[in-house]
Amino acid sequence: MELAYIPSPSSGVLYLGPVPLRGYAFCIIIGVFVAVWLGNKRWIARGGRAGTVADIAVWAVPFGLVGGRLYHVITDYQLYFSEGRDWVDAFKIWEGGLGIWGAIALGALGAWIGCRRRGIPLPAYADAIAPGIAIAQAIGRWGNWFNQELYGRETDLPWAVEITSSADGRMPGTYHPTFLYESLWCVGVALLVIWADRRFTLGHGRAFALYVAGYCAGRFWIEYMRVDEAHHILGLRLNNWTALLVFLLAVLYIVLSARKRPGREAVVEPGAGDGEGPAADATKTDGDAAGKADASAGDATTDDATDTDASEKTEKTEKPQNSGEPEGTGEPEESKDGAGSAKKG
Repeated sequence: MELAYIPSPSSGVLYLGPVPLRGYAFCIIIGVFVAVWLGNKRWIARGGRAGTVADIAVWAVPFGLVGGRLYHVITDYQLYFSEGRDWVDAFKIWEGGLGIWGAIALGALGAWIGCRRRGIPLPAYADAIAPGIAIAQAIGRWGNWFNQELYGRETDLPWAVEITSSADGRMPGTYHPTFLYESLWCVGVALLVIWADRRFTLGHGRAFALYVAGYCAGRFWIEYMRVDEAHHILGLRLNNWTALLVFLLAVLYIVLSARKRPGREAVVEPGAGDGEGPAADATKTDGDAAGKADASAGDATTDDATDTDASEKTEKTEKPQNSGEPEGTGEPEESKDGAGSAKKG
């Protein structure tokens, strides 16, 4: 008898009046907003403009959704194209099924297009949004809870998730909540990237590579616990091999990038410091104030110099008038008298 467990929702759809809000899609949408919000804060802190992250996300998010769905459909094609299946279900993204590997790959392509249009280096943008992507994944994993999917082996642990659905071969019972494990792991990866970025001043895509490596490390053991249907290669699930390969590539990138391009980009968005906005206005106002102060000081100096010149001219003009003698006559009286006596004798 189970003393405690995590209950699953009886339905994956929440209704707002006549409007259906599907739990899976709702989690994905919230995750995207959080990722853009956090990415925008980090981008501004690195010297970029506010709103740039959202503008590029307009390209990255649709590409990511398409890529994630394609990866899922290709690697689990039997769910949509085998006998008795309806291939139209491949387009029902709200029912679950997004492969993070395809989402990151095509999402990066979309981000590259957006960055190229703005003249922004893709690695700098990727570093800024890396923790936000991890948080988005943490939120998105709760969509699997709404759909009662992607759970692990049976367990009677207090935090086991209860599965009540028997659709698509499910067996009601209590299982390891792998969606919860991955959600918590992604939060940890986000915190790791934020800390490492501040501690080591990561740049040129290394913060993003650290996120990838950290996620893959957790995904490997979490994937190993899952019991849903998957393709196996040499005894390991396909996603295990993918996580291992991507992990090695991410670590290799960090090492080579640190050697070739140490430090961080000095400029992440051309012209960001010259554009309009609160920071630019403040800079402009301070500059104007400083200029006015310098001009006032210059005028005061000029006035002092003018007063000094006028004073000197006045002294020179008044001095001969007060002496009562022509200029150049300055002999003592005794000399004058002596000269006069000599002439008389």
